[in-house]
Amino acid sequence: MILKFVFYKIYFGYYGKNSCLGTLETGELVRGLGVPKARDYGIDRSMVMAYGHDDRVCSYSSLMAMLKVDKIDKTCVCLLVDKEEIGSVGATGMQSKFFENTVAEVMDRVGDYSDIKLRRALKNSKMLSSDVSAAFDPNYPSVMEKKNSAYFGKGLVFNKYTGSRGKGGCNDANPEFIAELRAIMDKHDVAFQTAELGKVDQGGGGTIAYILANYNMEVIDCGVALHNMHAPWEVASKVDIYEAMKGYYAFLLEA
Repeated sequence: MILKFVFYKIYFGYYGKNSCLGTLETGELVRGLGVPKARDYGIDRSMVMAYGHDDRVCSYSSLMAMLKVDKIDKTCVCLLVDKEEIGSVGATGMQSKFFENTVAEVMDRVGDYSDIKLRRALKNSKMLSSDVSAAFDPNYPSVMEKKNSAYFGKGLVFNKYTGSRGKGGCNDANPEFIAELRAIMDKHDVAFQTAELGKVDQGGGGTIAYILANYNMEVIDCGVALHNMHAPWEVASKVDIYEAMKGYYAFLLEA
């Protein structure tokens, strides 16, 4: 049993009717989920300004890619997890045993479960940790490395490593896996770029990639580049969102 999957996080919150994010119209508050309307941004409308691009933009593009898959000879999984910003804890965080237990249940239902087979299935899996990256901001160039930053309009971003103080607390993707992904992206004509999250000791960040890497599976962070990450309104390029969906779809087909 071999799994291929895209992981991403999703955030929930409640915002007052006249919050700093703008007035919410009737019907936009569902079970405590605040959904302020996204807006076109830029004189050419080439960008989208919205609350919670991190990580709704990767959630949406990943789900669209998953729904686009028709026939496949391997098991594909699209998993949404919560609380990444506070350590992926709790029953809905990636530190929980939900995914491992679900795979075990599926194997048990088909009459093929054993602990070693479960471990092998997870080890043989390949994962895209679908999370946003930091786009170069010309207003704050001092905290970025121009030659190792993501840029708007250049496609899906692969982060070989994230972390803080360099690579602290991150997953560092294997070069062989990166080579495989490059070949897949080229085959499907997907625009992509590689980047880090700002200068050492000035930038940095973390994702859930390291948690799944503990199963010894192939993992890399990739997603859409953002400006104003974690601000009330974040900005993403429409082109990059489209290329992310193409890239996730290509990965599910080929990896």
